[in-house]
Amino acid sequence: MSLTDGKPILINDLLTMFSFEAQANEKPEDSRQRLAEGLANAFEKFEKSGKVSVTVATTGTATAQTGTGTGNITSDAKRYTFRRKL
Repeated sequence: MSLTDGKPILINDLLTMFSFEAQANEKPEDSRQRLAEGLANAFEKFEKSGKVSVTVATTGTATAQTGTGTGNITSDAKRYTFRRKL
């Protein structure tokens, strides 16, 4: 899927984290730490899920080629499950 298709998955992951933290009754520092880690994990997962597909057109000989490539990034993002550390 494209990263555009993966965007709703990322939004859902973020809303899940925020909803969880809205119900937390611990120190604010603990909540901020979990949110920071959860956001970093969600963004990392989203970025790493992208795939780059490139088509390259070249000219020249077998030993000396020039050319350009164009492509797009797609995503295989899966839902992130936010788990509370105990």
